[in-house]
Amino acid sequence: MRKNSIFLLGAAAGTCLTLLVSQPGSALVAAARAAVTPDTYAQLDLFGDVFERVKADYVEKPNETTMIEGAINGMITSLDPHSRYMNDKAWRDMQVTTRGEFGGLGIEVTMEDGVLKVVTPMDDTPAQRAGMLSGDIIVMIDDEQVQGLTLEQAVSKMRGADGTEIKLKVVRKGADKPIDFTLKREIIHVKAVRYNTNTGDIGYIRVTSFTEQTTDELRKAIADINKQIPADKLAGYVLDLRNNPGGLLDQAVSVTSAFLARGEVVSTRGRQPEETQRFVARGGDLTKGKKLVVLINGGSASAAEIVAGALHDHKRATLIGTRSFGKGSVQTIIPLGHDKGALALTTARYYTPSGVSIQAKGIVPDIEILQDVPDALKNTAEIKGEASMRGHLLSADGTEQMGSQSYVPPDEKDDKALAAAFNTLRGITVHADVPAPPKAAAN
Repeated sequence: MRKNSIFLLGAAAGTCLTLLVSQPGSALVAAARAAVTPDTYAQLDLFGDVFERVKADYVEKPNETTMIEGAINGMITSLDPHSRYMNDKAWRDMQVTTRGEFGGLGIEVTMEDGVLKVVTPMDDTPAQRAGMLSGDIIVMIDDEQVQGLTLEQAVSKMRGADGTEIKLKVVRKGADKPIDFTLKREIIHVKAVRYNTNTGDIGYIRVTSFTEQTTDELRKAIADINKQIPADKLAGYVLDLRNNPGGLLDQAVSVTSAFLARGEVVSTRGRQPEETQRFVARGGDLTKGKKLVVLINGGSASAAEIVAGALHDHKRATLIGTRSFGKGSVQTIIPLGHDKGALALTTARYYTPSGVSIQAKGIVPDIEILQDVPDALKNTAEIKGEASMRGHLLSADGTEQMGSQSYVPPDEKDDKALAAAFNTLRGITVHADVPAPPKAAAN
């Protein structure tokens, strides 16, 4: 079994990955090399022939490092949407992101079919204040075409020193022409947890990502809520995981543990049976068994789905909202040695405590609540989900579901899912949204 430590790859829902880290040189690597067939060696000879031909005859002298990186990227990205190669700079940038602080714009992005798409702007960042929206497609960065760039290259171009300006050209579904944004970079402090007690009887906690600080911030939030609302008046908690793209696996386990006294949180299962790992709740329920509602939607992915799935399977929480993203795979970070970067390689599926894989299906809430979406945003209110991504890992049981609504109203008074959560905690019966019956035809 691998010895693993935990890291975060900060990218996007569906690509903001739950990561385990493995060192190279394992017995599994040796076994894989031993299993290489003569046909494989013939294909590697073909690659060498093509490489030498390009190097000798291309119209201009090619950059050999760029050629090799391109070949590696092509090999890895042909596997699934989440496996990828990071050169040394991208690997170092990823480790910076782990600390939850970096210079940039504050947007979660993903690369789909060569297109750079905004998954969600982070709260109180240059991107959100400028009006960028989920579903926006970034086509140019500082007058340079995005097409042809890798995700790491595009993200690297958007990051930079605090106070420097950057221009983005965005295509938005439903807009007549591209939209130009001029943004000023800031130090992005990823505040993972926000909370309030505005209702006087319910503790509202929003977890926006799973970074190294998430569990500590959550514990502080719960402690402060308990100070502000006496136990006899506290009706329960709302844990808001909507549009949370995921992050660290160990943080998903410890966040779950804050609401669950004991039991399995998640298991990961790879190609070999001996690679199965189980993660259990530790530390005790900090909320002392108070009622809990978890909000999810089409932007809840990866680590957020682990938390929601565990709390649901243990009947600890009621889930309200719309079906989650459906990213049920684990990526192992494999460092390749000094100055060689690292691989983020899909090595396992994860399963909820009841043994269910959510890959390409997502988690269905107990109570589905659809928001009233403004007409101007109706074309961007849904995320297609894992099942729509080209080359995605197939669902374990063959059934797949396309995405769901991800819109969250900016004003709490318009948030139907949040209102349903408050009513549920107060003992008021809440019904799922039911489509209106068709109107009778006029005679």
